[in-house]
Amino acid sequence: MRADRLVSLVLLLRQRGRMTADELAGELEVSARTVLRDIESLSTAGVPVYADRGRHGGFSLLPGFRTELTGLNHDEALALLTAGSGRGEKVFGLGTALASAMRKVVDALPEGHRTSLDDAARRFLVEPDTDLLSRRLVTEDVASGVMGVVRHAVLTGHKLRFQYTAPDKAPRWHAVDPIGLVTVRGRTYLLATKSGEDRTYRLSRMVTAEELPELAERPAQVDLDRIWAERSAQFLSKNHIPVLVRVEPTRREELLNTARAVRAEEPEEDGWVRLDVTFEDLRHAVWAIWQLDTAAEVLAPESLRAALRDRAATLNARYESCARSPAEPSRGSTPDSH
Repeated sequence: MRADRLVSLVLLLRQRGRMTADELAGELEVSARTVLRDIESLSTAGVPVYADRGRHGGFSLLPGFRTELTGLNHDEALALLTAGSGRGEKVFGLGTALASAMRKVVDALPEGHRTSLDDAARRFLVEPDTDLLSRRLVTEDVASGVMGVVRHAVLTGHKLRFQYTAPDKAPRWHAVDPIGLVTVRGRTYLLATKSGEDRTYRLSRMVTAEELPELAERPAQVDLDRIWAERSAQFLSKNHIPVLVRVEPTRREELLNTARAVRAEEPEEDGWVRLDVTFEDLRHAVWAIWQLDTAAEVLAPESLRAALRDRAATLNARYESCARSPAEPSRGSTPDSH
């Protein structure tokens, strides 16, 4: 870890020029005192780091100093920089490692390509926080320390024990054999087996976790795409309500963002889109369809149509009863003339 930090420190000074101890500490996620010790170690090892005193001082490398790293061509570097510019810093708790890797990528470029690559990468934006309708991407928070423990157990193949809070239930301890991690729309899931049975856990619901010394019982090879597809299908088949709905094209994405899954989709002659989607339960379906106002029509099931009809009738009766205040004339009458 310290060797990686020393390389990152050198790369930061190469790419940004003069930096203060506090600025370096913020980038490397260590204390300023640790930075000073690292700089002293680099100087002892022959790396030409020197200090500028004064109010605008800091640390710099002698001009022309260059580390020896494997080079990349333009498109390879651009691909990595673009991938790292999105939400990768939040995936699997690898933000620090990603930042370090990006610094190495930039440093590996030929001198004349760095400026052009930096400008090119800034012209690509991957998964911003909001879409065109200002809807924020919801990213779930994982308890401090949980992600690192879970990730390490997955990679080393050890059993995992954690305290888990399911909706409307008290926290419980689980001991599982971890298989892999999957991140979908800002949520991270652990795929595992428990006593030989398939299990899927959301990391944001883990209170604490610990890696056990015993080796996990799991196959040597894994196909996460296949496993995720199978578990998704199994999950959707239990306690979920399928809905057949027509929706205006302009509101299609809004509907898809609230649905749990899309089973089928086809255009209709009038320009609307027919969707076969799945919601968590009837209450969820009523809430999601109601948001679309008159831009959606439920075709099935009848229970959902009835629930929407009852809600509309209730609201209609409520607002109809207060449509005429005592100060207003009744329908069909004219104000008194004076």
